Amino acid sequence: MPVYKAPVRDVCFNINEVLKLEQYAALPGFDSATPDMVEAIVGEGGRFMSEVVAPLNLSGDQQGCTRLPDGTVTTPNGFKEAFAQYQEAGWGTLSTPTNFGGQGLPHAFGFVLEEFICSANQAFAMYPGLTNGAVSAIQAKASPELQAKYLPNMVSNKWLGTMNLTEPHCGTDLGLIRTRAVPIADGSYAITGTKIFISAGDHDLTENIIHLVLAKTPDAPESSKGISLFIVPKIMVNDDGSLGERNAVSCGSIEHKMGIHGNATCVMNYDGATGWLVGEENKGLAAMFIMMNAARLGVGIQGLGQAEVAYQNAVIYAQERRQGRALTGPSEPQEKADPLFVHPDIRRMLMDAKAFTEGMRALCMWGALQVDLSHKALTEEDRAAADEMISLLTPVIKGYGTDKGFDVAVNMQQVFGGHGYIVEHGMEQFVRDARIAMIYEGANGVQAMDLVGRKLAMNGGRAIQRFFALVDDQCAQAKGKHELADLAGRLEKANGELKAATMWLMQNGMANPNNAGAGAHHYMHILGIVAIGLMWLRQGQAALDGLASGSGDKAFYEAKLVTGRYYGERFTPDAGALRRKIEGGSEAMMALPVEAFATA
Repeated sequence: MPVYKAPVRDVCFNINEVLKLEQYAALPGFDSATPDMVEAIVGEGGRFMSEVVAPLNLSGDQQGCTRLPDGTVTTPNGFKEAFAQYQEAGWGTLSTPTNFGGQGLPHAFGFVLEEFICSANQAFAMYPGLTNGAVSAIQAKASPELQAKYLPNMVSNKWLGTMNLTEPHCGTDLGLIRTRAVPIADGSYAITGTKIFISAGDHDLTENIIHLVLAKTPDAPESSKGISLFIVPKIMVNDDGSLGERNAVSCGSIEHKMGIHGNATCVMNYDGATGWLVGEENKGLAAMFIMMNAARLGVGIQGLGQAEVAYQNAVIYAQERRQGRALTGPSEPQEKADPLFVHPDIRRMLMDAKAFTEGMRALCMWGALQVDLSHKALTEEDRAAADEMISLLTPVIKGYGTDKGFDVAVNMQQVFGGHGYIVEHGMEQFVRDARIAMIYEGANGVQAMDLVGRKLAMNGGRAIQRFFALVDDQCAQAKGKHELADLAGRLEKANGELKAATMWLMQNGMANPNNAGAGAHHYMHILGIVAIGLMWLRQGQAALDGLASGSGDKAFYEAKLVTGRYYGERFTPDAGALRRKIEGGSEAMMALPVEAFATA
């Protein structure tokens, strides 16, 4: 039976000692981020996810969801009761706006709880997972009347939200959608069409579900410029806020899928359902991107969450399982065999996992800070800089984070050997659940192309140039410290590879767009390597400060320094190989005719 314990100590270290959130106390919401408050929220949230949500992961996977004849869905046993506790405790409201009942705390708190819930039970996490993104889109684009009608109950998680984009014939290319929205005299619209792959499309956790649906009005252009966004509630909401009749929306079927069986991934049928326009007609894609960007950061956290829980279970197994002898001689001669921990190849996989998860956690939390600063920093210049940085890093957190998160889950399954392939240990579920994160909210190839095709060039390349300078500056500062000098030197070299790859893409991608497409995946990984390397440099400095202060926890700080050194030795060298792959261009990749791929 798999286990999970929230990494509270590491989270508090990042919030209090790496990010030092207290220094932003003058900004709205940050005044509550004292070390005592951080420890209380993170500790209790971690306890809830570990003790209440995690025990439902295996059983929820095995039972799955059930579609009833009326087009509604029931969730696995225990989910409804656990969600009631989640909603009552306000775990979904930590970083939501105070003007609609949220707590307004820094996004770092929301990101932390997202990691905890994803590690504990990713299928469960996906029910409330899209609601905050839906809240952001409605708050930014909907009329005051729609905001007042829907947001308080969505912020409180009394109602949950969904995102309805994909249709049977189109995924990423949203310009092809066929769902239609016909205007009605009272100002509403009749929504008709079919959406697929809708996470939490229907369930029994809340009394209402608020769907955000992309559709086209009758005279809209056929391209993506003709897309509008609509609020379509499952249950109609009366003017006084009470619930009325059921809307003409239902779950046609539940998708049979590789993982996240405890989440209802639905085919949704809209049969003239009543909806209301969010924002302007034909401007729905801009509104939806607010939600999608939030969702992409959330999916990156899912990659971290599955890596963390798989790592924790592999560590326990490697301590308990005895197999063979250490290469340098028996470590425990009194026993018939040594623990798996003595074998370098097991250590390789475990150290790779530790270096990734702790570095990725720091990157996600720094990203959370950028989200807040993009809205709350004191100057327009600082707000713009933070917005550019999180825009640059969003495809990296989503794409690189989930690629590596899946790799970690697979390697942790490998630590178990044959037992990792058996259901009762839970490792095969972590692998199955982690796989979807590389696909939804924009497949990772789309993330890579977004990074190379849009984010590098935005504002004349200002964001990537600022990132280069940030890494170089921190490497220069760290080189003078013996404990960080090796990592700093290796990271500086990797940053040089990133600069060279960027220059090559700028010179060759415009001349032949296929060159950009062929190298985008590798470029995303170089940027991911350097970004997490920067986080390890910062964690290393915080560890040195902790040791110098004599505040205790010496073993924790020393482990940070060793793991950072390992990251420099084992991760940063990949940047050079990836750059050389990029410089291989696209000629051979695109040369063969389609017929040459036939196998028979």
